[in-house]
Amino acid sequence: MRRLVKIWKNTTISKAAKVKVYETMVLSILCYNSGDLDIDSRDERTVEMCCLRWIMDVSRRDHIKNEDIRAHLGITEDIVERIQERRLRYFGHVVRMDNRLSPT
Repeated sequence: MRRLVKIWKNTTISKAAKVKVYETMVLSILCYNSGDLDIDSRDERTVEMCCLRWIMDVSRRDHIKNEDIRAHLGITEDIVERIQERRLRYFGHVVRMDNRLSPT
């Protein structure tokens, strides 16, 4: 994630492009294998908001709420919601596998 700071700080790249990079590179890494890992949601939210604040070029000292930053960037779900959705999707997949493996 630190290697992407040059992209987050670059003023010639649009915020929309930065959000796409965030969604494809950062979220995919954070959500990878989230179906079977025990993840502390505070850590994920911290990483997420750190990236989003870099994209917005604001710091915690600016006292801008996380919800306002997400709304300004057009992000509707936080990382924890995305991970929970993936876990539920994975659980549904595993439940359906039981039916295929049972002898008929």
